[in-house]
Amino acid sequence: MTLPDRAPRRRETPAVSWPLLALAALAFTADAAGAENTADKALDGALATALSRVEPKVLAWRRDIHQHPELSNREFRTAKLVADHLRRLGLAVETGVARTGVVAIIEGGRPGPRIALRADMDALPITEELDLPFRSRATATYRGETVGVMHACGHDAHTAILMGVAEALVAVRAQLPGSVVLLFQPAEEGAPDGEAGGAALMLEEGVFERHRPEAAFGLHVSPILRTGQAGYRAGPMFAASDSFRIVVRGRGTHGARPWGGVDPIVVAAQVVTALQTIVSRQVDITANPAVVTIGAIKGGIRNNVVPDEVEMIGTVRTFDAAQRADILARIRRTVEGVAAASGATAVFEPEALGTPVLENDPAVTRAAVAALGRALGPANVRQVPLVTGSEDFGFFAQRVPSFYFYLGVTPPTTNLAQVAMNHTARFYLDEAGLALGARALAAVALDYLRRGAAGTP
Repeated sequence: MTLPDRAPRRRETPAVSWPLLALAALAFTADAAGAENTADKALDGALATALSRVEPKVLAWRRDIHQHPELSNREFRTAKLVADHLRRLGLAVETGVARTGVVAIIEGGRPGPRIALRADMDALPITEELDLPFRSRATATYRGETVGVMHACGHDAHTAILMGVAEALVAVRAQLPGSVVLLFQPAEEGAPDGEAGGAALMLEEGVFERHRPEAAFGLHVSPILRTGQAGYRAGPMFAASDSFRIVVRGRGTHGARPWGGVDPIVVAAQVVTALQTIVSRQVDITANPAVVTIGAIKGGIRNNVVPDEVEMIGTVRTFDAAQRADILARIRRTVEGVAAASGATAVFEPEALGTPVLENDPAVTRAAVAALGRALGPANVRQVPLVTGSEDFGFFAQRVPSFYFYLGVTPPTTNLAQVAMNHTARFYLDEAGLALGARALAAVALDYLRRGAAGTP
């Protein structure tokens, strides 16, 4: 069985032929009818040239952002880098959107629809282990602790790619049919405790009401695919995510006299074990995948002191609303029941607003997949399994028809079965994927604009 978030067990596509890809990129958005249109062919060539010219900048931006990562809602330097670049392109720029977000609009010179392109900017509280010239040595405070900070999910690449696409689209603005809303989003990884953030806050502040895109597009770098490949899925693609906090309260005592109190550490261990039976024994995972994970446990300070309480935090991943509600109810019942059986008490606190399932619109997906095929070669575009990772782009996809896709960043020489995943200290991104990502994102964007301008479904 193929597991979510693991490399699909299938024969690998041969390494991409870069000369052929370069030739394909010259006409990467023209359909059979558009290829005969002189204006369309001129736009394709001009955009391909503009993308080629911006490639060195995309690489430099990615390295700069990687070396200076910032946690969610603290993306001050990154936001300034983005805003300054967009202003140099002559765009009117909104800053401070959802705290540190940046928004701008590219108005095309020809009539057509309006779409949104989104990139996220935040990093993770992970200490980088890769030996790179631009390795992150940044630190920050997270949940009261000093932590390393790393772009372990690839948002540095997302931001740099969209900066490059923005410059290329501005270069061909006079020929562009329609307009493009650029969304540089903070806090995709989740706002700090007590704060709002991310896509949900951008929408709450009215970014879609102000700019009214009719469709939205984005990409995510992924190590489960080779550089030069793209992965997609129509309908549900990324799971819903619900974070939670559990506090187990016992009664402290001397570590040499555990019978004199109620040990919350032992109870917490029993809770962790019991929670694993929810997915493995209580939920029909043949209908949909589901995950319950405890990500951190904190309690106690000395070897001979039984503390009063233990705190745990975790996440639930689901693809179905009824299944989600059922699992959350089972977690509460399990936590409270296990604690009561040991004479302790426990509180289960799910977050008020989880991240929804990210669903790709089927019609938009069909057209976008064809555009990706023209950009990267049809053999390099493939359907992927359900992804139990989450993506708050799902909030945008709830508002307008959307398409979100995976961009492969694993070199041909790397064993996919052993590659480091996103959210790990050794996550590695093949920088050859940056230029391809810019071409791919520009391809799906221009394809939609061109179809909308022509009235083609």
